[in-house]
Amino acid sequence: MAITRINEFKAKTGQGAELREFLQSVIGMIRGSAGSRSCELLQATDQPERFAIIEVWDSVAAHQAAARAIPPSKVQAVMPLLEAPVTGAYFRVVGAGT
Repeated sequence: MAITRINEFKAKTGQGAELREFLQSVIGMIRGSAGSRSCELLQATDQPERFAIIEVWDSVAAHQAAARAIPPSKVQAVMPLLEAPVTGAYFRVVGAGT
C-alpha cells in the first residue's frame, strides 16, 4: 500500500524565493528515486514563505532511502533559509477496509 509524506517548510522573512528555488532543485531528485510515485511542491497563497512537499511512495522505507541519498551539503545549504525546523509525517489513505 502506498504512503504519502507531507513536509512543511517556512522560510525566514524575505527568503521565500530562495527557499522555493532550493525546493524546486530537489523535486527532480525525489521524483527519480526508487519507489517514488509522485512529488509536488506547493506554496501557500496567503503566506509566500510557507511551502509543502507532498510525496507519494511505495513504502516508508523507500522514502527513507531516498532521503538518505540527498547529499548532506544540500541539506546544510537550506538551513540558513529556514525560520523553523521542517515538519513532516507519513499518511495513508483512509477508505473502505482500513
